[in-house]
Amino acid sequence: MLDILFIKKNLSETIASLKKKKFDSEKIIIKLLELDELRITSQKKSNSIQEKININSKKIGDLYKNKKLNEANDLKVYGSKLKDDLKEIIEQEKKIKIQIHNILITIPNIPNSNVPEGISEKDNQVEKTKTINFINKSNYFSHWDLAKKYNLIDFEKGTVITGSGFPLYKNKGAIIQRALINFFLEFNTKAGYSEYIPPLLVNQESAFGTGNLPDKDGQMYYIEKDNLYLIPTAEVPLTNIYRNEIIEVSNLPIKLTAYTPCFRREAGSYGKNVRGLNRLHQFDKVEIVQITHPDNSYNKLKEMITHVESLLNSLELPFRLVKLCGGDLSFSSR
Repeated sequence: MLDILFIKKNLSETIASLKKKKFDSEKIIIKLLELDELRITSQKKSNSIQEKININSKKIGDLYKNKKLNEANDLKVYGSKLKDDLKEIIEQEKKIKIQIHNILITIPNIPNSNVPEGISEKDNQVEKTKTINFINKSNYFSHWDLAKKYNLIDFEKGTVITGSGFPLYKNKGAIIQRALINFFLEFNTKAGYSEYIPPLLVNQESAFGTGNLPDKDGQMYYIEKDNLYLIPTAEVPLTNIYRNEIIEVSNLPIKLTAYTPCFRREAGSYGKNVRGLNRLHQFDKVEIVQITHPDNSYNKLKEMITHVESLLNSLELPFRLVKLCGGDLSFSSR
C-alpha cells in the first residue's frame, strides 16, 4: 500500500506511473488529498481542545485549593462541554481515517520505470527463451496426453472427487511431484534460503499485507465461519512473518523458501478453462522470497531469476523469461 506522504511528495509522478498500469488514479488521489486535509484540520482542532481541557483542569485544581468552589464548579461544567466537543471531533477524525484507508487500499503500487508500455499480455517482452530440440517431433505429446498414457495424473477423477481444476496425481506422477518438491527445496536451501512450513490458512490482515485483498478477493477461497483464507501461494504467509516488524538493515537480505499446496478460485475469464495443469484451483508450489532494502530490490530480483534459471537448467527444462507490460500488471498482485 502506498504511503500518503509519498503520494503527496510525488503527486504528478505517482499519477503518471499508475497510468502505465492502466489505472486512472487522478480523481481518486484528489479525493484522498482532500480527506487528508480534513484529517489534518480535525487533528488540529482536537489538539486545541485537549490543550484547553488541560488548562481548564489546572485552573479547577487551583480554585479548589483556594476554596473557590462556585468558580471551580462553573469551570467543571465548561470542562465537560470541552470533553463532549473533543469526543465528537475524535469520532469525526476516526471516520475520515477509515475513508482514507479504504481509498489507499484500492491504489496499486507504482510500477518500476523499467516496466514496458502495453495494454495486455500481447505487449509483454520476452527477454530470454530456452527451448529443447526434439530429435523426432512425431514423438511429441502434450503433458495431458503423457499423463494419461503413463497413468500419472487423472483429471477426470479429480473432477469427480472435487471439481474441475483439482487433479489427482497417482503412481509415478505422485512420486515425481514429491521428488521435484524435495529437489527444489534442497536447491534453495543450498543457496542460503531458510526453509519454512507455513500455515495454509491466513487471516485478513495477512491477505491485506501482501495485496491479495481487497482486489483479489474473488480469486481466494474464503472460510466464512472462521474468517480465514486459503493461501494462493506461500508468499503470503512467508512475507507476513515480518509484518509489523522493523528489520535492521544489517540483517538484510532475509531469504525464505517453502513448499505449500496453493489454492486459487481463478474467478472471471482471465486464464479460465485452460487445459491440463494450467490455471488450477489447487497446485503445489515451492516459493522463494527475499526481503531486502528497496534500493537493492532489483539486484536481488536478478539474483533470484538467475537462481531459478540454474534450477531449470539443471533439469534441462525449457523456459521463457517475460517482462510484463503495464497493462498485464493489472492481473498481478498489487
